[in-house]
This record gives sequence, structure tokens and C-alpha cells, in this order.
Amino acid sequence: MLRVFLAVLLLLSNSLAHARSYIDGHLHYVDFFQESEGMQTLLAAMDQASISHAAIMGIPVAKKWQEDEPKKPRYYAGDDADLYWYSATDFYLLQAIQQLKPEQQKRFFPFLSGFNANDKNAATHIRRTLELNPGFWQGIGEVFTRHDDVTALMQGDTPRANNEAMMKVYRIAAKFDLPVLLHSNITSKRERSPLYLEELEEALNKNTDVRFIWAHAGTSMELHRHQEKLDFLLPLIQRLLAEHDNLYIDLSWTMLKPYLVNAKGQPNADWLELLQAYPTRFVLGSDVVGRFDSLSEIMQSFEPILKALPDAVAQAIAKDNFLNLLPAQANK
Repeated sequence: MLRVFLAVLLLLSNSLAHARSYIDGHLHYVDFFQESEGMQTLLAAMDQASISHAAIMGIPVAKKWQEDEPKKPRYYAGDDADLYWYSATDFYLLQAIQQLKPEQQKRFFPFLSGFNANDKNAATHIRRTLELNPGFWQGIGEVFTRHDDVTALMQGDTPRANNEAMMKVYRIAAKFDLPVLLHSNITSKRERSPLYLEELEEALNKNTDVRFIWAHAGTSMELHRHQEKLDFLLPLIQRLLAEHDNLYIDLSWTMLKPYLVNAKGQPNADWLELLQAYPTRFVLGSDVVGRFDSLSEIMQSFEPILKALPDAVAQAIAKDNFLNLLPAQANK
């Protein structure tokens, strides 16, 4: 009887530890080779991670396996071969979702990403894609603009958040009431100042009717390898949130360290204060790419921060805020 009681107690303890439900606001169905473990593996991983819904997207570029490379690279940074724009990523995602049962389809908010962010024809391509499947796409992105080694390997020029092509895309986003998940690094690997801030702010200022989700708040793992921590980032985000009502911050995994938590996994008090000052302006994301076994670990890594916040704020960041970013006609 004692063993049964202890077993039930353990089950209850585990259940309470994972009682929080999340929305993953940044999940890539495919990797940089446009490959995926598939929907059934993803759904099982979401269940394990207590992820009720996910903003799901492809990847707008594909990695080339170069003629003189004897072995296929494992990641985009595996060798010096190019990345090229790849629009079929959206149709892979479309087909994968449409093959699911209706109740499974409702767990996903598909974002359209397969367009060249330097091409002024991109807005027309996006509009046509939206009209082919009315109501299916719930956002645009992740849009790759400044992205350190990713954009260094891209064929053609480096896209900017404020170039003419993207300004046209934002007008489409406004017309269809779609949020835009934008990757725009705040600086380069060497500069310890917000080198590219003007590009982001111009996009925000000229498109006040567009909801921008800033991927990783302009950071990346490659930036952290070179600079460890951007000391200007916290006060900069404070100012941007105060001045731009259309800006939201994606707290995906590169934000955990060195910003949200310290080396021991303890919450950063200054960031806790910021999250409470702007409780409706932050969302969570795993940023996994085509492989889903790390989903539970990533989402649980946000728990030290969420547990240190008031319950209402934690609930907003873990789930509610993302729902409020979706188009007005979305099934919430």
C-alpha cells in the first residue's frame, strides 16, 4: 500500500511540475536542408513538452551540398557552401499540416517564410500564396535579414529590415492582419554597439499597423560566441518597447543565457523587472529546426523565469500573448 501511495504521489508531483501549458511561438518544421522528423514526431514531442499550440514555419533558405564536398554538411555552418532562397519550404509545411486530422491541424499557426527578402517581387508572391489558401497562414516569418553567418553565406546581398522589398512585405502583412516574425541582428559579431538599430526602427516607425515579433531581440548564438553578452541590450529593449507599441520580443533559446538566467539557472532580476513592466509584449519560442527531441528541455528551461513572475504575467508570456498577436479572424 505504501508503494502505491508513493507512486501516486510521484505521478502527482510530475504532473504538477509540468502543469503549465505553453505556446511555442517559433518552431521550424524543417532544417536548412528542408528535411524534418515529421509531424507525428513533432506532435509527440509537443505533448511531452506541454505545448498546446505552435507557430510553425519552414526555413526560407536551403544549404547547398557543394560539388567538391565529399560529405553532406550537417548544418548551414558546416562548410562554406552557399545558402539560397527556397520558396518550396511553405508548400512542404502546407502539405504536412493538411494531412493531419482536423483537431491536430488546430494546434498549429502556420507562418509563411519562403520568399527572397531582397526581392521587390516578394510582396506579390506572398499575396498570391495567401490567396491560394485563404485563412491558412497566420503570420509571416521567420524573415531572415541581418543574421551573421546565415546572411554571410546567402547568395546575393544581405537583406535589411528597412529595404524596399521588406517595406512592401509589411504592407501585405498589414492588409491581411498578419504578425511578422523578423530576424534582424542588432549588431555584428565584432561591434559592441547597436550597429543596425536604425534598420529596425525605420521598419517600426513606418509600419505602425504591423505587429513585429523581434526574433531573439536581435541576438544570435553566433553573436554570443564572439561577445558573450551585449550590455546595451536591456536598456535598448526598454526604450524600444516604450516607444513602439507594435514591437514584441521573442524570448527564444538564445535569450536564456546570458540574459534571462545566470550560469546557475537563476533568474536575472533586471530582466524580471522588464518582463513585469511590459507583461503583454513577450512570447516564448524553442527555435528548433526540423528535429524535435529537445522541445521539452527548452521549454522547461524557461521555468525559472516564469516561476519568479506573478502567475498572470507568467501565463501571458507562456501562452496568452501569442494568441493576441494572431489575425483577428484566427480560431483562438
